[in-house]
Amino acid sequence: MRLHEYQAKGVFADAGIPTPDSRLATSVEEAVDAGRDVGYPVAVKAQVHVGGRGKAGGIEIATDEDELREAADAILGMDLKGYHVDRVLVESAVDFTNELYLGVTMDRGEGEPVAMVSSEGGVDIESVAEETPEAIAREHVDPAFGMHPYQARKAVYEAGIPRDVARAVSSVLETLYDLWEANDASEAEINPLMVTDGGDVVAADAVLNVDDDALFRHPGLADMEEESYTDDLERKAGEYGFDYVRLSGNVGIIGNGAGLVMATLDLVDHYGGAPANFLDIGGGAKAERVANALDMVFSDPNVDSVVFNIFGGITRGDEVARGINDALSQFDEIPKPVVVRLAGTNASEGMEILDTSLVQVEGTLEDAVQRAVANAAEVQS
Repeated sequence: MRLHEYQAKGVFADAGIPTPDSRLATSVEEAVDAGRDVGYPVAVKAQVHVGGRGKAGGIEIATDEDELREAADAILGMDLKGYHVDRVLVESAVDFTNELYLGVTMDRGEGEPVAMVSSEGGVDIESVAEETPEAIAREHVDPAFGMHPYQARKAVYEAGIPRDVARAVSSVLETLYDLWEANDASEAEINPLMVTDGGDVVAADAVLNVDDDALFRHPGLADMEEESYTDDLERKAGEYGFDYVRLSGNVGIIGNGAGLVMATLDLVDHYGGAPANFLDIGGGAKAERVANALDMVFSDPNVDSVVFNIFGGITRGDEVARGINDALSQFDEIPKPVVVRLAGTNASEGMEILDTSLVQVEGTLEDAVQRAVANAAEVQS
């Protein structure tokens, strides 16, 4: 479960991490009232689960009520990278001298949590990791003992953080790790952690993604789940129990198993397409579950074609084929071209069951992806 910025900031603030004074607003008038409460200047920030909100027009600075009204009116209701914006966070703008990055996640290669610090905050950290990896200091943590204070200080020192704020940054990093661990999070991040002229640090943004399977241990976070959905598709995915991430492309992707779906995403990109989503239907998916997955992808207006990639193990190819047939038979006209690739358990039986008047069938994953990309390009032409 991905918390919205305002939700994550609430969790961070409760733990003692400094955050700007802020109010949530769902209308222009609520935003204006929030501006009066917080005091100008303010930042008006779209609350959607996408990166690069500022460059896409989802974050604006307002110095008075007229500017705030104009910014809120422009952001509320806008389509931001495929997401409808129905709420904004109005928060006190931070007068900063430096922007830092702090993050905690799981390093699956090392089998340990890793805390990260960089002096290059306020930008896409993935780009920093790719272009200047030496700008990110990493400190692995033994989960049996947690983060020791000396480890936080070491990471901050290696990142080249100025001495006058090093102690405050170290303290925030320790708290961030504690939050990551205590909430069964997959990722906790502050980007940027702003440094003020007075030497204070403030979390100007906040990310907290929590393992869905651990929500039963965190009723307070579980209560935020419904509110954390950005749009109807994410809400529907939650109801169906799917692992789903909406992306900005136009090739819909359905598969069974996270690795298989990721491989399909990579191939779509490799062959010149743009993935519209990550959708893992899981192992042992029956016909009804497959039909629900197709319903979800068809419901995304950005999708122009669909590739269905199933490797039979627990999930049998004949069950998948029946699900595809059942789902598509509900439509008088198939809304998007569907390409299917089946392999593994009962794949040959599934290929025989598939109604080729409704779907296009390919024998290899590469052929299936190339055909789906071509279908999407044809729709756009």
